[in-house]
Amino acid sequence: MKILFWGTPLYAVPTLDALDKAGHQIVGVVTQPDRRRGRGKQLMASAVKARALELGLKVYTPEKIRCDHACQQELTDLGADLSVVVAFGQILPTEVLTQPPLGCWNGHGSLLPRWRGAGPIQWSILEGDVQTGVGVMAMEEGLDTGPVLMERKLDIGLLENAHQLGARLSQLTAQLMVEAIPRIEAAGPGTEQERHRRLGLRCQAPDVSYARMLVKSDYQVDWSASALAIHRKVMGLYPGAMTFWKGKRLKLLASEPLIERLRDELSPGAQQLLGRWPTGQHQAGTVLDSNEQGLVVSSSGCPLLIREAQLEGKSRSNGRALVQQLQAIAGDTLG
Repeated sequence: MKILFWGTPLYAVPTLDALDKAGHQIVGVVTQPDRRRGRGKQLMASAVKARALELGLKVYTPEKIRCDHACQQELTDLGADLSVVVAFGQILPTEVLTQPPLGCWNGHGSLLPRWRGAGPIQWSILEGDVQTGVGVMAMEEGLDTGPVLMERKLDIGLLENAHQLGARLSQLTAQLMVEAIPRIEAAGPGTEQERHRRLGLRCQAPDVSYARMLVKSDYQVDWSASALAIHRKVMGLYPGAMTFWKGKRLKLLASEPLIERLRDELSPGAQQLLGRWPTGQHQAGTVLDSNEQGLVVSSSGCPLLIREAQLEGKSRSNGRALVQQLQAIAGDTLG
């Protein structure tokens, strides 16, 4: 199959690799333009562009594909049978969606229609979903509105952060897309309605949820929230959730909510700390204990164990090293 691939972040790279390994002809790769990143603001290629160049593939970097008619024509001239889109970062116009005879297909990291949009992995953790997954859907001009061809689920671990979950979902997306393409090929060309009917696509349910864009205030920890809500922020926004420690920013990188009903999902060290501190008897954000596991901090209910963090200007540290770096003692406060 002649495939035009669209993708930008590291999440999309396993799918590009899987399609190449499966023997498909990648006629071109479309990705976001190079951006300035890091402290030095150096111009850097996307993860997909870097991998595409390693594979010797032709790369296209339109600033806005909707407005770039010259690039649209170049892509049309490639003669792709279908387009595969994984986290590209722009909504494709009708002119692009209708070009390949076998359609445009998106690998999306959620169980649609839950978490349409750009941050499904983060929001699945933030909202406490116990399960997520990936789907392959036929693309429409709307935001993740198309009918679904295939879907696969997986459980979200309590102690799993967004990077870890994203790595699992990206591999699952690659597997599912490789499985989907023979079905799409077998259904053959025709009108969109005919192809969708032959493939037996599932229309999305009406109960939609959107993964809105995250803003700076989302990353600030509110210690008056519950331990579970704070933990979900730490893991879901990894590595960006932050608070303050003696006037300096402190990034929270790993935590565990010390909640008895979650005992079986906690680490052995955290299990030993359960039940030691009555809830609701300390000001939120107060350090209750510092030990080999890290810092135990009060919330609106049960305490939260901070296992790993990074103080402004320092390297990340965990457990006893974190306690020593912060010089933390019971009665100190965060926030």
